[in-house]
Amino acid sequence: MTAALGIDQFADLDRDALAILLREWLLHGHLQDRVGIPLLYQHGVDREGAEQIAIDEWAAASPLYSLRMQETMGFGGQSVVAIVKNLQIDIGAPPQYMDFQITVTDENHAVFELGHCGALMDVEPMGDEWVRGMCHTIEDPTFDATAAATSPHAVMRPIHRPPRTPADRMPHCAWRIDIDPSTEPAVAHPNLAIVGASLAATLPATVIAEEADPDGRVGYPGTFDPALRFEDLSRATLIAALTEVALQSHLLLRSYLLSVSERVSPEVAAELGPRVLTGVAPITAERLVRAYGITDTDAPAIARVLALHPSFQPPEYVTTHVEALDDARVRVSVSPSPMFDEADDFIWLAGLIQDGDRAVAALARAINPHSDAERADTRADELVAYEITVDPNAGPRLEEPETALARFSGAATFEFH
Repeated sequence: MTAALGIDQFADLDRDALAILLREWLLHGHLQDRVGIPLLYQHGVDREGAEQIAIDEWAAASPLYSLRMQETMGFGGQSVVAIVKNLQIDIGAPPQYMDFQITVTDENHAVFELGHCGALMDVEPMGDEWVRGMCHTIEDPTFDATAAATSPHAVMRPIHRPPRTPADRMPHCAWRIDIDPSTEPAVAHPNLAIVGASLAATLPATVIAEEADPDGRVGYPGTFDPALRFEDLSRATLIAALTEVALQSHLLLRSYLLSVSERVSPEVAAELGPRVLTGVAPITAERLVRAYGITDTDAPAIARVLALHPSFQPPEYVTTHVEALDDARVRVSVSPSPMFDEADDFIWLAGLIQDGDRAVAALARAINPHSDAERADTRADELVAYEITVDPNAGPRLEEPETALARFSGAATFEFH
């Protein structure tokens, strides 16, 4: 198998398979904080400081990717319908894991409940103080930032929310979304302009490819569907949405690293980029193996998973090549692309040029524990290359501590249905 990671790697995936991938990529983005935030504590950041970094992260990224998704999927305007449609295709709300049950009253009012909140399930065992940090301190400004991207007069206000009283209260929380012209317009987070000036944010919004005979819903214009199923979207729509979801992860990480650089230090931000990748990427690889029922663990299987992995997407932003050299060797390389023309190192793959060897090796071992990765000689027009080797006679390698950290989240083993 040889693939430059573009639309071609989806060639053998039907709509159902693409819908699976879209859910997995949304959850992948959500997992970033499950590694990125705990790593802050190793650098002297306390809980309150970590909460402020999380606020910076989401408030400076979600308004950008929300408007991009609106343009791609063909819905917009300043009504509450655009806001709730965004929630259905947002890495902050992977469907089922974050079970948003939405009711639209009119163009200015809606209510949503979370029948299941995977994030709460992670935090609740840590105590009420941690729950309030997430469900009050972080959510109040970040929910409003997301809503204000669509309408500056939109606000989200809780009807009830955790800590749960009684302890088994269902749904986990309930919120109102209101657009009121008398409400003071929201003030954009100061980092929004910085993240918004990045090449990731200024790439043209993805256009849904024309299909002679669409096999499903093209985009998401018109009526809001509270029971939206990704399987009902056309193939071209799913591919366009995948591109935007991959960019959502990049924008969120950029925003996180920018805040770390400002509130901790640029040196810590440079260290944490590849460490977050080392934690999250192997978990997503394992999830893709399970989701597609991949039973082989040879080099072609590893190449296939890498070709579907969101860390190396989208091709409009990062040019990656994956090649199964034989049954025991995979070559993966990254070429010059917009990602590496950013004015900073707040990117997923900065560590590959510096110290990302552990991340690639950890990703490979998640698919086959008897594999390892080493730097390979670069060819013309390559920035970095790795060769992954499978050796059945080698003992299984130990898991990296960042990957073990990611396993504390229920998202690592959550099963979509």
